[in-house]
Amino acid sequence: MAMDPDEDDEQVEWVSYSSAGYGSGEEGLWEDVVPTDSPSEEIDWYDENPIEGESIIEWDAPPCPAPLGIAYLARIGCCDFCLHRLGGRRTDSTGAEGGAALRKEAEKRDPELANLESSIECPTCENLLDDVGNVSKIISSACDGIQFSTMQVGVHIPKDLIEEEDRIRSRYGAPGSKPLKAAFVEEVQTSTSEKVEGIEFVRERPDLMVLIDTLTLRVDVDVRPVFLYGRYRKLSREIPQTRWPCRACRGRDGGCESCESTGLQYPDSVQDLIGKPIAEQMDALDTAFHGMGREDIDVRCLGQGRPFVLEVKSPKKRIPQFDSLLKLVESNAKGRVEIDSLRLSDRKEVARIKQTRSEKSYTIRFKPESIEDPEKISEDIFALAGTMIEQQTPKRVSHRRADRNRVRQVVSVDRVDIVGDEMEMTLRCEAGTYIKELVHSDEGRTIPSVTSIIGAPCEVIWLDVEDVHAD
Repeated sequence: MAMDPDEDDEQVEWVSYSSAGYGSGEEGLWEDVVPTDSPSEEIDWYDENPIEGESIIEWDAPPCPAPLGIAYLARIGCCDFCLHRLGGRRTDSTGAEGGAALRKEAEKRDPELANLESSIECPTCENLLDDVGNVSKIISSACDGIQFSTMQVGVHIPKDLIEEEDRIRSRYGAPGSKPLKAAFVEEVQTSTSEKVEGIEFVRERPDLMVLIDTLTLRVDVDVRPVFLYGRYRKLSREIPQTRWPCRACRGRDGGCESCESTGLQYPDSVQDLIGKPIAEQMDALDTAFHGMGREDIDVRCLGQGRPFVLEVKSPKKRIPQFDSLLKLVESNAKGRVEIDSLRLSDRKEVARIKQTRSEKSYTIRFKPESIEDPEKISEDIFALAGTMIEQQTPKRVSHRRADRNRVRQVVSVDRVDIVGDEMEMTLRCEAGTYIKELVHSDEGRTIPSVTSIIGAPCEVIWLDVEDVHAD
């Protein structure tokens, strides 16, 4: 079961319990016991000489590390590991070996403990800690062939076991004793470290996230994505930025005749021309493309290019060979898309890319219905510099965007040329400006427009994004 951090998107919830503490008042559980001449001797937990026919009287046990508390945990069937975990006593060994040592000490004080039949399951862990070795083997096997250095371990333990363990630990465990969930995770990490060299366990941004279901001993390993930042130039007027699902089958698995079973309206995209060779080299499942805005299919993106972050999903190879990747992309794109550099990124930069509203420079070629006074037309177009324009959502995108008015600024008009019966201008505009509509007015939905100021309808021939002014 995959898990999403930010995740920022999707993190494992850790259940932590506060350590049990006990009051330090003068009155206690033993106030009714008569002192003996030897105060250092321990009070017997059980009556050594019960009246014939009467059952043994069980006194309430004090919390560990009192010997009677440890004896009580042994009597109710705690396993050696939990005996050490809850006992709060220092021993030469830790874990199950340390618990076995505490059990022997308790049996010396109360030989009857050695004769007790062992319970089927430890009441505080239900023998879960016996499975640590098996779980770590499963994790080690699942990680085989994956390049990673950091890991985060999450665990799901049934609620009733958590509640019962908390009840026993808070009443009889030593103050500060470790809860079952934390202890289990720590043991799994220790055992896994012995099987996988060079692994580091972290709480944030791991290479691998491991989720353990203790009820079924199922282990899910989620390989976290790798993020790569770059800028792309789109040199073709025939490819979209990201995958475009087939209009006929809406991208269903297996596609249809219309899309030749690809599920795509367009066989290529900037996302795949860049992402497919990268996913192949990094042995990844797929990619996701996060761009700083987008251009229309028939619009080129030139200059420095448009910033983007490529999310490489579940890569088995996490260390990109950038020089090799750039060559692979160049070979795959065949002159339709270019990237000059790549670097490692992260999910935070994805958010920055999405939220940044950068100005852009454009060059647009269009054909007015008539050009009666070229000089005046040029002056009128130059006068658009600094103008605030109002744009209603264009008809061509109204099916996927809210119909509302947007106010944007034409920052500058840098060039206006007349070539025969066509015109070409270069301008810089605020983010979110619809440039084609700025020229042809979209039937009056953009005010003012080139069409309105020159008094003649204009037909857009082509549009280029000259630069994205970011970073």
